[in-house]
Amino acid sequence: MKHARLILAASMLLGVLLFFAFGLQRYFSLEALKAQYGDLAGFRSTQPWAAAGLYVLIYILVTGLSLPGAAVLTLAGGALFGLLWGTVIVSFASTIGATLAFLLARFLFRDWVKNRFPRQFAAVDAGIVRDGAFYLLALRLVPAVPFFLVNLLVPLTALPARTFFWVSQVGMLPGTLVYVNAGTQLGKLDSLSGVLSPGLLASFTLLGVFPLLARRLLDLLKARRAYAPWPKPKRFDRNLLVIGAGSAGLVASNVAASLGAKVTLVEEDRMGGDCLNTGCVPSKALIRSSRVLSLARRGAEFGLDVAEPRADFPRIMARLRQVIAQIAPNDSVERYKGLGVEVIQGRARLVSPWEVAIVSEAGERHLTARSIVIATGARPRVPDIPGLDAVAYLTTDTVWNLEALPEHLVVLGGGPVGCELAQCFARLGSRVTLVETLPQLLAREDADVADGLAKALRGDGVDLRLGHRAVAVEGEGKRVVIEGDGEQVSVPFDHLLVALGREPRLEGLGLEELGLLGEEGGLCDERMQTRFPNIYVCGDAAGPFQFTHVAGHQAWHAAFNALLGDWWKLRVDYGVIPWATFCDPEVARVGLNEREAKSKGLAYELTCLPMLDVDRAVAEGETQGFIKVLTPPGSDRILGASIVGPRAGDLITEFTLAMRHGLGLRKLLATIHVYPSYAGAVQQVAAQWRRAHTPGAARRWLERYLQGRLG
Repeated sequence: MKHARLILAASMLLGVLLFFAFGLQRYFSLEALKAQYGDLAGFRSTQPWAAAGLYVLIYILVTGLSLPGAAVLTLAGGALFGLLWGTVIVSFASTIGATLAFLLARFLFRDWVKNRFPRQFAAVDAGIVRDGAFYLLALRLVPAVPFFLVNLLVPLTALPARTFFWVSQVGMLPGTLVYVNAGTQLGKLDSLSGVLSPGLLASFTLLGVFPLLARRLLDLLKARRAYAPWPKPKRFDRNLLVIGAGSAGLVASNVAASLGAKVTLVEEDRMGGDCLNTGCVPSKALIRSSRVLSLARRGAEFGLDVAEPRADFPRIMARLRQVIAQIAPNDSVERYKGLGVEVIQGRARLVSPWEVAIVSEAGERHLTARSIVIATGARPRVPDIPGLDAVAYLTTDTVWNLEALPEHLVVLGGGPVGCELAQCFARLGSRVTLVETLPQLLAREDADVADGLAKALRGDGVDLRLGHRAVAVEGEGKRVVIEGDGEQVSVPFDHLLVALGREPRLEGLGLEELGLLGEEGGLCDERMQTRFPNIYVCGDAAGPFQFTHVAGHQAWHAAFNALLGDWWKLRVDYGVIPWATFCDPEVARVGLNEREAKSKGLAYELTCLPMLDVDRAVAEGETQGFIKVLTPPGSDRILGASIVGPRAGDLITEFTLAMRHGLGLRKLLATIHVYPSYAGAVQQVAAQWRRAHTPGAARRWLERYLQGRLG
């Protein structure tokens, strides 16, 4: 494929050079057309079909190779074939030639550009898939935009060739008519500038804007149909009403209040949502206790004579609740009231796109709002396993209510939460069996990343049953039947933890009555907007990434669009999203990993640094893991980074910053890092890439130069 591209590119370049070398461009001028018109008209009269065929072939070659002369050829079409047939012939010839240029440019450059700028072009392609036909039509209707540039740039996007063909056919028709008609009056033309007057150019420009205005009109009509059954209030009580006081709801309320909006926040349970009460905060407190215990058991490794430490589980859980209580004021009713947010403790239900009924201890209250943000979070996903309901199973919401350490804990699910809790309880003294349907942990990660974590979990005593699924639960004997490797095994437990992910919490909100559930393409778009333009969804309720930091990112966009979207709406960019699993060692990633790069057909180079080469890690005895970075061949631009090792959740931020702002490994290498530090590993990875890309010839020349300096 690479050789074919080179041969084709060389052939096209040679053809263009020969075109100019032999001065063929002189035949594609208005003066030449007028001078040769008599001979051309005679040829057309005696051999009309041959003249039309030759004309079409020349037109296709000129436009296909993006050579100058299309305007004169179009005039010639009108002069030779008249208005009707000239328009028909030129219309198809120009579209076929443009499509040929499109296909050539796509074959030659699309893969290179896609590999070179994957994140930027992912966003461009998303817009093209959605509105590409409208954009292209607008460009075709404005003659001020050179058509050959359109032919060369549009194929770099994901626009289908068939769409390019028919939109070009329609979009170029008005301009074709103008030029063909001018060609019928060839004798009266003094220059090409006389074809398009300033007034005509302005008209075409307005015509070009029309498709985008039409799209806006279609959106308004679609919204009008959605709103039709619901009477709109003449006056609103609030600018914004937010349902749910988790991470997303708190950010949306804060943003709205900081902009001076009148905002109400409704929460039926605890402020702070899952992250504070049953997610990030308690899990990290438990991880810390288990990590300290594990480190204490390694005392001899550090030259310490430490008695055998043991876990005091009630005290660990008491500390966990103390941590929650210490952080809770940041998410409290009092704090948000101080920020200017009205906070109502109650259950909200939409009764119209603008009206919300709120049931609280004080009774039922109705509020209207110009915009509504739904940020109700998610709940644990519970599978349909026979016998599961017969046991008092735990979820990621209820595991924090334990007062005694489980003797034998079975964890269903090998995702981030399942792995974190399995390791914690194993370190605290429980016998832990983890059951995962897939053949590896952490389904999103590369196999070597998952294998590194699996080795660590087994080292902590976790019995991993990968490639197994739970098929039944026996309530009386407290046993779970798992199936895998062609056999069934019965595993005893005294506690069963279901950690199979989370699903949006959307029931009871009135969304069914509004027709919002079951929407094709998801509940909301990339602007966090539902089919009702004033209703937004963000956080775990929206997906696709159920992370606290993503929830905050979405909430900022939702609040901005809800309040200022009449002027400009922002789309959420998921191109650079970091995440981490806080096991020991930690696992973190941003951007592409090897599995995703291969699935997308992207060429890449891999630079890998073992933690064993990081001095700080060696000094602290934390040498498990590695850092690996993907870059395009020959480039220092970062496609993605995966880290297994200590402080991975912190280290990934430097790669995230670099990717977000287009900084390559050379810039990271040139940045001074503290020594010895874990962050210095980022610089080491960059240095390793640089050594691998030092030109051999330049290095040999430098060696000879330096040897010569010795005398």
